[in-house]
Parts: sequence; C-alpha cells; structure tokens
Amino acid sequence: MNHWIVLATIAGYFVLLFVVSYFAGRKSSNAGFFTGNRSTPWYLASLAMIGAAISGVTFISVPGMVVAKGYSYLQMVFGFVLGYFLIAYFLVPLFYRRNLISIYGYLEQRFGDSTYRTGAWFFFISKMLGAAVRFYVVCVVLQSLVFNEFGIPFEINVILTILLIWLYTAKGGVKTVIWTDILKTICLVMSVVLCIYFIAASMGLDFGALVASIGDHDTSRVFFFDNPKEGTYFWKQFVAGVFMVIAMTGLDQDMMQRTLACKNFKESQKNMMVSGTMQFFVVSLFLILGTVLVMYTEKTGMAIPAKTDDLFGQVVASDAMPVIVLVMFILGLISAAYSAAGSALTSLTTSFTVDILQANKKKDDAGLTKTRKMVHVAMSVIMGLVIIVFYYISNDDAISAVYTIASYTYGPILGLFAYGMMCKRGVLDRYVPIVCIAAPVASYFIQGWLKSAFDYTMSFELLLLNAALTMIGAALLYKKSE
Repeated sequence: MNHWIVLATIAGYFVLLFVVSYFAGRKSSNAGFFTGNRSTPWYLASLAMIGAAISGVTFISVPGMVVAKGYSYLQMVFGFVLGYFLIAYFLVPLFYRRNLISIYGYLEQRFGDSTYRTGAWFFFISKMLGAAVRFYVVCVVLQSLVFNEFGIPFEINVILTILLIWLYTAKGGVKTVIWTDILKTICLVMSVVLCIYFIAASMGLDFGALVASIGDHDTSRVFFFDNPKEGTYFWKQFVAGVFMVIAMTGLDQDMMQRTLACKNFKESQKNMMVSGTMQFFVVSLFLILGTVLVMYTEKTGMAIPAKTDDLFGQVVASDAMPVIVLVMFILGLISAAYSAAGSALTSLTTSFTVDILQANKKKDDAGLTKTRKMVHVAMSVIMGLVIIVFYYISNDDAISAVYTIASYTYGPILGLFAYGMMCKRGVLDRYVPIVCIAAPVASYFIQGWLKSAFDYTMSFELLLLNAALTMIGAALLYKKSE
C-alpha cells in the first residue's frame, strides 16, 4: 500500500510543479531563460536561494550524519554565513558591473578565451557530477520505496524522472527555476518540521520534553576543538565552509543565476545576506531531525543502518509511523531533488551555450533559441547517463562524495577568480588549462602524503589547497604588459 501513497505524492507534486512552471515560463525569451530578464524582487530570489542550497543529498544525508559526527556540520554552516556576506560585497557588484550572462565571462574579460573556456569546462564537470550524485541518492530511495514494487528497473526510473524535469524547465529557464525553488523551500521546511513533530509525538514528547531530550543527547554536540587532525575540527570546518560556499555558490552559475536575476546589485546583495543567514536555521532543522530519528531508534529498538544515509527512510517507512510522515518525507525529498536537478540543467544549458559554444555571439535570436534547446536535451541525456553509471560504481556516503568532488573541481575556479581579483597581472592564457589540471592532481598526492606521513586527515580544506596551487601556477604564468 505504501508504494501507491508514494506514487500519488510524486504525481501530485509534479502536477503542482507543472502548474507553477507553466505560469512562470509564459512568454519566456532567451533573456528570460538565461537571466530571468533581471526583474526578480530580492525577497523572491532569497526564498529561492534558501531552497536551492538544499538538495536531496542534504535531505537524506544530513540527518544521518549526526550518528557519527553530531552537529559538527554546523561549524561549516557558520562559515557558509560569512561566505554569503563576502559574496554579497565582493562578487555580486563585480558581476553586475560587468553585465555578465554567465559569471565565467569574467575570466574572458580578465585573462582571455582559454582561461574563460577552462573555467566553463570545470564548472560543467563540477555541476554535472555534483548534480548527478545528488539526484542519484533520491532515485535510489524512490527505487526502493516504489519502483521495485512495480518491477521497474533503475534505468527506467532515471529516464522517466529526467524526462519530467526536462519538460518543466525546457521553456522558462531561470524564471521557472526561481518559482519552483520557492515552492521547494516551502515544501522542504514544512516537511522537516512536520516530520519532527509527528515522530516526537509517536514517542510521547511534547515541545518542552523534545527540546530537553535533544539538548541532553550525545548527537547534539556542535563544537569540536579537541583534535586538529580530525576532519571535524572547528577551524578546519569553519574556514573550509567560508571558501566552500564562495566556490559552490558565488562561483557557480547554477546558484548565481538566481542572484543575477535581481533588478540590480543592491537587491542582489540583500538576497545573498538574507538567504545565507537563513541557511543556518534550515540546516539546524535537519540536524535536529537527525537526533529525533536516533532517539526513535533507541526507544523502539530499531537498528541504525550501516549506511546512515538510510536512517531517515528506514524510520519513516516503518509500520509504526503514521502515513502522514511518509507523505511528508516523500514531499520533501522530491521537492529537493527535482528542483535541484532542474536548476542544474538550466545552468548547464546556459554555461554550455554561452561559455563553451558562444552561441550568443555567433547566432541571431532564432539560432540561439534552437541551439539552447538542443543543448538542453543533450544535458538531460548526459545527466541521466552519469546517474546510471554512478549507481553501479558508488560505495561512499553521498554528502562526502559531493564535497570531495567539489574540492577537486571547484578549486581551480576559485583559484582563477581569486588571482584575477587580487592581482592585476595578466597570464599566458594558453597555458592556464595545464595549471588547472595539474593543481587537482598535485592536491590528490599531497592529501595522500599528509595522511601517510603525519596521520593528518584533510577535510574540505582540500579545496583551499587546490585553489592555492592554481593561484601559484597562474602567478608563474606571468605575462608582461605589452
């Protein structure tokens, strides 16, 4: 019976999604697809950004993280908040001042075509792999909850869901993404709050008892200052959080396409600061939910799964849980996953069309529209294939996989932008791709050496090492002024 409930929830959400995307995408042009006509009020962009930062991986993995790492993730979130303010005051004015459609156009203006295309290709790889990992997690959960019951193989599951996502983003682009992200924010917060409420109620806990129980529980520890060698050490997490959000939000076309849709950079700055601050409270809700899930397993004698990503789904699918909890879980999961995948497809289409093919410079509006639509189809197909491949090779927890990928692929992007903003020198543009490939390779070997020689576990500060090596390489490519 549960699989029919899951299927009905998915169908109902998609009906709502298509209604929202239809009205958002009416009379959409290329400008509407790429930048939302730069007419979005800051408070709507801010609501969209809150949801945009939460993916299916966050929904599944963050509650399970508390089993081994407590609330250490909040240390990184403190860094996120500072990072959002830095983006607002340094990157947003830069992008608006240069009137960029794609943020990687800055690299062309600053260094040249080779650096520009290198940044765009690294974004393409980063976003395609990251989005595929995030969406893969959701597809696996839905496969176990519903598609297996109907004998539908995983590949068909992926094809059907990618097709639906392509359909609702094909016309409106960024305009559609903003409104569906607002819907996602509402659904996410509502689903997490209601799941906490109903699971706590099933244990007989009122609000006061729930707060006291969470505060006393071992999983609610936030700060870790005791061992600098561990990945959970506060300063490693905090500093990495600052630069991770700069790289994965401020230098990510997917995230910044909402910000660039605001009327001007002042409104865009308001959006960044408000949405960044709200991230702390939203992530806190997911961690609180994680403690509630662990408390439920302790009370009922349910075993915590070996892979903690499965904890949330295991609890909500148990027979003792009311059906409404399963409905809220599915609603939050699919709203997180499908909106994030749709946003990724839009940004990949924008970057590939504008940055790599440069169709906006080579074709008239009709030709640009045709190219953009063909690229959108191609991005959908590639994402589906990557998800299926990851299904057969994955053995890591998803949120670690996402940030590890980001540390390697966003590092060169962060390094190029940082060098461009901090140093006025030019570079030998044609050699930049070599530096950007060499930096992640060197980072990989340095990470292994530190572990074997000093038992030092590199966490997300791997991103900083990668960016620093890129900056050093760029400095060595010093080009004298002509």
